[in-house]
Amino acid sequence: MDRGDNMNKVGDSCPYTSSCIRFCMTGCDGINHHGCPDKPVKDPPEHKNIFKDKTILVTGGTGSFGTAFSHCLAKTPPKKLIIFSRDWLKQKNLRDELGDPDYCRWFIGDVRDRDRLIRAFKGVNIVVHAAAIKDLESCEYNPSEALQTNTQGTQNVVDACIERKVGKCILISTDKAVNPCNTYGTSKAMAEKLWINANKYSADDAIRFSVCRYGNVVGSAGSVVPCWRKMIEQGAEYLPITDERMTRFWFPMSEAVQFVADSLERMQGGELFIPRLPSIRIIDLCAAFGMPYKVVGIRPGEKIDEELEPGYSSGTNPWFLTVEQIRETIGAIR
Repeated sequence: MDRGDNMNKVGDSCPYTSSCIRFCMTGCDGINHHGCPDKPVKDPPEHKNIFKDKTILVTGGTGSFGTAFSHCLAKTPPKKLIIFSRDWLKQKNLRDELGDPDYCRWFIGDVRDRDRLIRAFKGVNIVVHAAAIKDLESCEYNPSEALQTNTQGTQNVVDACIERKVGKCILISTDKAVNPCNTYGTSKAMAEKLWINANKYSADDAIRFSVCRYGNVVGSAGSVVPCWRKMIEQGAEYLPITDERMTRFWFPMSEAVQFVADSLERMQGGELFIPRLPSIRIIDLCAAFGMPYKVVGIRPGEKIDEELEPGYSSGTNPWFLTVEQIRETIGAIR
């Protein structure tokens, strides 16, 4: 079977089929999900031999995922970790946090710049493409910019991976790419198609492209948890919500990093990896903060529920976290 057609088959190699949905070739091993409650959460990906003696590059390397991924790799460093991002100040801050280790390289660059990507990808074995404009409102107001970064930028990364013969290439995607109704989701849906199609375009079995798609990462930059915390610190009397019916998938950052590591280990090329995730109700999140709320109205392009694939919705998901479980999760975020 052509690796570009892998998205059309069920991942029957998954050892925990009750905890995985279609296209998920990796299980939830190491992630304490509904359906495999006895599987312990493993430590971050220092146990992965896949990273030993490898050169890894992360686009968007100073974003929320890239920062968490870098801290995890610091425990058992790879041969080389290349942080590729636009923001020199965030690079400086991350370099200071990590202690400026010898195995790290710091590339200032933009995924819009194909030539810069090709230069940065020299000698790279693994690429994790996490760079994107992720803010829904910013994308709605600046659709051409969203497409330049999220879609054309992804094609540039694909071209650089093929040019430099990168062995394993993972795209970080979002539930908003499923039945998109906004610019961000549309740009990421196109990015997924470009990424998977690259398996045919590369015509090289040694170059493999797969996608990790998941829901809201708890505590990531610009997300609701840090925004509400800041409002509370500034003396807010209530928390703004757009609709009382709203639900979202819920994924702690440590588990997102683990999921990507597992996917990298198992990928053959062409897979769309999707974890089984719990949902939360936005009103329960307010209750977990111990705050009243005020309905301010839904934003353009916003959904009441999100989907990880057609038919797998945060609103109809049988697994919802309780207020206490949500409180424990947000309490663990620094």
